[in-house]
Amino acid sequence: MNLDVLIFGAHPDDAELSMGGTIAKLTSHGLKVGIIDLTKGELGTRGTAETRQKEAFRSAIALKISMRENLQIFDGEVTVSKENLMKVIMKIRKNKPKIIFAPYKNDRHPDHVHTSDLVKQAYFFSGLPKIKTFDKEKSQPAYRPKKLFYYMQTYTFEPSFIIDISDTYDLKMKAVRAYVTQFFDPKSKEPETFVSTPEFLKFIESRAEFYGFKIGKKFGEPFFTEEEVELDLIHLLGKIDHPKSEK
Repeated sequence: MNLDVLIFGAHPDDAELSMGGTIAKLTSHGLKVGIIDLTKGELGTRGTAETRQKEAFRSAIALKISMRENLQIFDGEVTVSKENLMKVIMKIRKNKPKIIFAPYKNDRHPDHVHTSDLVKQAYFFSGLPKIKTFDKEKSQPAYRPKKLFYYMQTYTFEPSFIIDISDTYDLKMKAVRAYVTQFFDPKSKEPETFVSTPEFLKFIESRAEFYGFKIGKKFGEPFFTEEEVELDLIHLLGKIDHPKSEK
């Protein structure tokens, strides 16, 4: 399947928390979006690998994405090894996305940091013909997406651009709340964690409001790119209403 966008996350729910509104915006315009979770999140304090897998697919349905897969790397062991690198390269070459997303390089969770580095390396090496990979014994041609963008998790950065998610914020939160074992549930008997408090979901909302305000919208999601992004000024001007001349 050729995808328009492919998102890599260390754990199920990483993509939804960081860019769920952007995903919903893309799919609402008919674009094909996929998510690849590197681990099952089995080290998480709440829930199990099995429950999180079910929650991930419920979230995928809410976001109307085209595919979701898990690389089954052990949680807490997302290292930049040759084995893991080849796994990511194979997924890029198989799905041929135009754009890929990864976590920003600085974060509180080591798996997020290593996922960022792993995807960055795979993004480059997937375009080298002398690196051979195979899918069902068939050789995969070299392929490199047009752009690699990074999404924000816990630590902030100065964004390169912000996506307006005012129309898709509710869908984002529906996808987030699909992870019923992970986030605030007054009926839950499981231990409290960094993300299970009601304050954490308020933080997610406040951050979306903050970045939305920065672009004059209700909600926004920030992204970073290490390369320059072209601005289509003519297209932008076409979106601006000219003031009516006074009589």
